[in-house]
Amino acid sequence: MVAEFILVFVVLPVAFAFVKIPGGPIPILLVLCIAVAFYFRRARDFDRSDLWRPSALRPALPSILRLWALAAVLAVAAVWLFDRDHLFDLPRRNPGLWVLIVIAYPIVSVYPQELLFRAFLLHRYRTLLRNDRIAAATSAVSFGLAHLLFGNPVAVGLTLVGGWLFARRYQQTRSLLTVCVEHAAYGLLIFTVGVGRFFYHGTNFAN
Repeated sequence: MVAEFILVFVVLPVAFAFVKIPGGPIPILLVLCIAVAFYFRRARDFDRSDLWRPSALRPALPSILRLWALAAVLAVAAVWLFDRDHLFDLPRRNPGLWVLIVIAYPIVSVYPQELLFRAFLLHRYRTLLRNDRIAAATSAVSFGLAHLLFGNPVAVGLTLVGGWLFARRYQQTRSLLTVCVEHAAYGLLIFTVGVGRFFYHGTNFAN
């Protein structure tokens, strides 16, 4: 099981960062998620309600919205101060692409990532991780490593923080829907305020 974890969550994302694979990361992410879906179908010790559990969303919303509002203010202020030319650049310069991201990103990217890095990782390797905080940290680091492929420290740093937040939210709510809503909110904030270019495949540290 240790070897499996290292292969899937360390070797594969690090290799992806140095080897250009046609089609980018989304096809591989979707293939992994199909494998995870089959795993959950056979895992008798996994509560499949955790993959949805809508009843957990409403109680968590006040906390989610407070943190998101603070992050939004800080993000706008940071881009305004340090990179003003890119503030709201995507919705201003390419509104069609921005609308497409708003629609497709939660489905094509967010849910598969949360299925893999939260539901699967935290369940499959729970016997290797001694407590919830270690498990959340492992999820966060794995999530950050997966974003090495974007070739810049901003993407890795933000996903380390996000990975911790999403892992802890999943542990508290046992609701992948709730975590996906939170993840999507932050992702769309990033693409709206002008930080999205750091999450485009092919960006490098020199930029």
